[in-house]
Amino acid sequence: MIAIIDYDAGNIKSVEKALQFLGEEAVITRDHELLMKADKVILPGVGAFGDAMERLIEYDLVSVIQEIVRKNTPFLGICLGLQLMFEESEEAPGVKGLSLLPGRIVRIPDTLGLKIPHIGWNSITLPKESRLFRGISQQSYVYFVHSYYLQAGDEMDVAATTEYSAHIHAAVEHGNLFACQFHPEKSSKVGLTILKNFVTL
Repeated sequence: MIAIIDYDAGNIKSVEKALQFLGEEAVITRDHELLMKADKVILPGVGAFGDAMERLIEYDLVSVIQEIVRKNTPFLGICLGLQLMFEESEEAPGVKGLSLLPGRIVRIPDTLGLKIPHIGWNSITLPKESRLFRGISQQSYVYFVHSYYLQAGDEMDVAATTEYSAHIHAAVEHGNLFACQFHPEKSSKVGLTILKNFVTL
């Protein structure tokens, strides 16, 4: 069973639908026991870093997430979910993230001719072999919606990059931790392959 963490943060239903399309049993929950029993756990999300951390704390999900990660359960962050996995974000100064991996979230720099938020399809470069991107070609296109991006603390964690006004760390993979800044559930065949790679780990 795949658990999708419910903390009122948007795009949860579209992740559930994508998993159902792949024939997977997905449960949207914030029940601690269910989350601990899950074979895989996904932290999706659209919205603001500070508000999201507040809700994770309010629903007492921070320690549960840390326990899931300690148990070595495969854990996937999507969009805001990726950002929350790191230490801090310029969007919410003074608010601590989950600190599952080293790195910080910064605003996409203003560049003439480029709109922020970055909304749309961008190609990704895959700097290393990774389980999440098995069978995915270099320069495949995926769908982004974001104003902030990851600067990973350890380049070895970076599984995909893209260019949009900055060199963006678009995905990470470290042990049982996986995350995508883009939306695999909205990225057509490529995105479904990425989700399939995750659920079949």
